[in-house]
Amino acid sequence: MKLAVLLAEASTLLAQAGIADARLDARLLVQQFSDTTQADAIGRPDLTLGVETLAAVRQAIARRANGEPVHRIIGFREFYGLKLFLSAATLEPRPDTETLVDAVVPILRQLAARSGVARLLDLGTGTGAIALALLVQVPEATAVGIDISADALATAERNARENGLSERFEAVRSDWFSEIRGAFDVIVANPPYIRTEELKTLQREVFEHDPATALDGGADGLVAYRTIAGQAVNHLVVGGRLAVEIGHTQKEEVARLFEAQGWRLTEARRDLAGRDRVLVFARG
Repeated sequence: MKLAVLLAEASTLLAQAGIADARLDARLLVQQFSDTTQADAIGRPDLTLGVETLAAVRQAIARRANGEPVHRIIGFREFYGLKLFLSAATLEPRPDTETLVDAVVPILRQLAARSGVARLLDLGTGTGAIALALLVQVPEATAVGIDISADALATAERNARENGLSERFEAVRSDWFSEIRGAFDVIVANPPYIRTEELKTLQREVFEHDPATALDGGADGLVAYRTIAGQAVNHLVVGGRLAVEIGHTQKEEVARLFEAQGWRLTEARRDLAGRDRVLVFARG
């Protein structure tokens, strides 16, 4: 089968299955499993693909048509310019979370400039996305990424290794701060913040394939924030900053929760869609 024909077939099948971005997902899957590029699709549409390649592509298309996210099928996703591998124990890093990195980069740079080094703690590191993106942007920084999942930590370590950051990244298995000692210049977190009752209203790709422990924020969505607000002060240097991602309706609730624990809100940021997404705090 020719490349152009396969692309058309894949796009049609995904559209028929109700996939919103059928053409884009078809292109990504065909390219990944046929070892071709967008340039090939444009310049070599008559390229003939072998039987094994066709089988691999069609299997991937069937998985996508059945609701599995395209990046989980491919096995990786780009985040802040990094190629990050995924596992069943990790969330897919999403563009909204890049807002958190954007907010922390200047803070981490400023703190690093004072002493020539800066220590970062990433709570619930998952793929390592936030910590690794910050390490790239701030070469003087080192990071500890914690997670309760050993599988997630193995994925984060792989991503650090693949991106040449292993020497500055340490993965630690910990239930929030339970195994953490010492203080850090910056603490970051993208904690679970979806209300338990709202989990089943999420997109099928999220509800069925992202780990529930990384999504479920308890009855009010604020369980993780209470832990962080109550314990992070013991692990943040004087003058340091704490930055958290939030659900777009949670700004006031989360801000009040932290302020009740003696924190001071220093910055609030919105994502590219204009929704509240990140809060930055200092010790009160």
